[in-house]
Amino acid sequence: MPATSFLLQPLASLIPRAPAFSHHKLGGPRFQRLEVRCSAHEHGSRADEIKGCNKENNLICRRSAIGLICATSSLGLTSAMSMGAGLPPEEKPRLCDDACEKELENIPMTTTESGLQYKEIKVGGGPNPPVGFQVAANYVAMVPSGQIFDSSLEKGQPYLFRVGSGQVIKGLDEGILSMKVGGKRRLYIPGPLAFPKGLTSAPGRPRVPPSSPVIFDVSLEYIPGLELDISEEE
Repeated sequence: MPATSFLLQPLASLIPRAPAFSHHKLGGPRFQRLEVRCSAHEHGSRADEIKGCNKENNLICRRSAIGLICATSSLGLTSAMSMGAGLPPEEKPRLCDDACEKELENIPMTTTESGLQYKEIKVGGGPNPPVGFQVAANYVAMVPSGQIFDSSLEKGQPYLFRVGSGQVIKGLDEGILSMKVGGKRRLYIPGPLAFPKGLTSAPGRPRVPPSSPVIFDVSLEYIPGLELDISEEE
């Protein structure tokens, strides 16, 4: 049975129960007193309860005590699992927060000849990157459901690459080439411009099927060298 099947079982089925015994079969009032002494932990420690059982019913008493200990441990584990399951998922840093998401609903979509689509979150005021120039960009990459599979924000520094030279997927190349420094976009990249071989899943990262659409939020931070040339001309 797969491990996941075990976790999907009802929680009650995972808690061992102490064996149930009939009052009639096990000696009437004498066993009734024994059962109370072995199961009621509020009247003393389990060690004292087990020690107090008479030799005749020693095996039965041990089974009852073990059942109670296991049940208590299982209940504690179940409680911890429930608390863990109730915790909200870890929030990952994003380039577009809740307010930005609402604004995106009213921003018109631009579609290029290749099929790339984008929405302008913020129009930059700097230059466009020339083909072959190195750029520094932050990005948050998502599958269509919104799950993040890669992000420069989690790595703590912008991603450096030569734009238009095939160092990144085609959709990202094209989307950044028409941006200005300081700008921010959401790119809706179709399958043919995304990952031909796809990406395998990993802890905290969803699988990206081959040639499936992806979404990139990108911000063009700066163009190393180009800004220096501009300042020298001024």
